[in-house]
Amino acid sequence: MKSILLDIEGTTTPIEFVHKILFPFARRKVPGYISTNFENLESEILQFISEHQKDLGYTDHFDPTSAKSVAKYLAFLIDADRKSTPLKSIQGKIWKEGYESGELKSEIFDDVPDAFERWKSAGMTVAIFSSGSVLAQQLLFRYTDHGDLTPFISSYFDTNIGPKRDSKSYEAIAAEIDISPAEILFVSDIIAELDAAREAGLSTALAVRPGNPPIETDVSHRVVTTFDGLE
Repeated sequence: MKSILLDIEGTTTPIEFVHKILFPFARRKVPGYISTNFENLESEILQFISEHQKDLGYTDHFDPTSAKSVAKYLAFLIDADRKSTPLKSIQGKIWKEGYESGELKSEIFDDVPDAFERWKSAGMTVAIFSSGSVLAQQLLFRYTDHGDLTPFISSYFDTNIGPKRDSKSYEAIAAEIDISPAEILFVSDIIAELDAAREAGLSTALAVRPGNPPIETDVSHRVVTTFDGLE
């Protein structure tokens, strides 16, 4: 392999950290952040208008000119764990304030830093593909309980490149990093993502980590419980 492409939640980072620390932090901060920064969120709000028009699950009125209304819609999207690109953008900005203030420190599985060093020493590149924004990804790996891991990561990809369950997203990532799909190993805890990556020609591995939901179907992907020995 020439490159390792990694998911975050349930792969490099405990699911519990994302759902019990990061998401609640953003949800608590949403009203104040939107109120304070409303004039600087024009791009995200335009995307919310388009998203809301197709959103059959949100029955409340949505007023894009009202900070309170926008904040209420964001809270709904967070509670629904919606893979919304503008939501992820705003979450990243809120987390940036939290990380820089010291309120947040990300949790990384203990085997990850050593694996990053080993892969880089072997001349392999490390890339990240997550539904969280690129900013959120960079912050998560910069402010970890194992120190700053960003020097080991060469590329970050979010849903702007495409959905994680679409094979075309992985084709685009391979083209972006200029490495043949067959020379990329994608590691994730979500089988549907691995299926899409394999359809694009990538090698795959299913991350089975502490705190991940049990796998209830037959698995056709390689299964790993640690990055130790993963090449």
